[in-house]
Amino acid sequence: MLSLNLGPMTIHPTILFDKESWVLIDTGMPGSAPAIRELAKQAGVLNVPLRSIILTHQDIDHVGGLPEFLAAEDESPIVYAHEDDKDVINGEKPMIKVSPERLAGLLAQLPEVTRNQFEQTFLYPSHPNVESTIADGETLPIAGGLTVIHTPGHTPGHVCLYHHASKTLIAGDAMVVDNGELMGPRAAVTPDMEEALRSLKKLLAFDIETVICYHGGYFQGDINKRIAELTEQP
Repeated sequence: MLSLNLGPMTIHPTILFDKESWVLIDTGMPGSAPAIRELAKQAGVLNVPLRSIILTHQDIDHVGGLPEFLAAEDESPIVYAHEDDKDVINGEKPMIKVSPERLAGLLAQLPEVTRNQFEQTFLYPSHPNVESTIADGETLPIAGGLTVIHTPGHTPGHVCLYHHASKTLIAGDAMVVDNGELMGPRAAVTPDMEEALRSLKKLLAFDIETVICYHGGYFQGDINKRIAELTEQP
């Protein structure tokens, strides 16, 4: 897990790596790539290629750094995302939570190179960004097995990922850690809260010892019990 301070928020992308390559789960805001790469090096990723990028969902703080990663690699990494968010990530549909006016304001604050990369990737794409779609229940042959759990509600194509070897759930925005407590998704940025809480029930099928939340980071404890409590909320 990487911890990256972006001023108004801190995010926690996740990397999986060995001596041959590394995998990145979520890419941060536009302009985040250099900082993520530096943190990856500090974590021990040295001189190996980025083979895969898995996007848990379409939100700009998760996909915004993608153009820089695609531009920087000699061989473009495979980009994975769920079918229900694929069209947005491919630039064929607008992001559901960012109005054109807000997006224009965000882009206007970026350096020209970063802004142009974002626009060419998401606004005027010449080819799809998502090379491979992932489905509920699929186990990717990554890091000894990474199971996809489709958890819609926060976005239609939101996924969590369960790493079997470490019994770790990479939760994306399905849950957050707030003041040391594991909580459900943030209602203000979750269009269908009822569906998002129903989606959490699917996580109970997994033996979870650790959760990595994109907002809030690392959490350990009686996780399955806590998730059950969250799904019972009115």
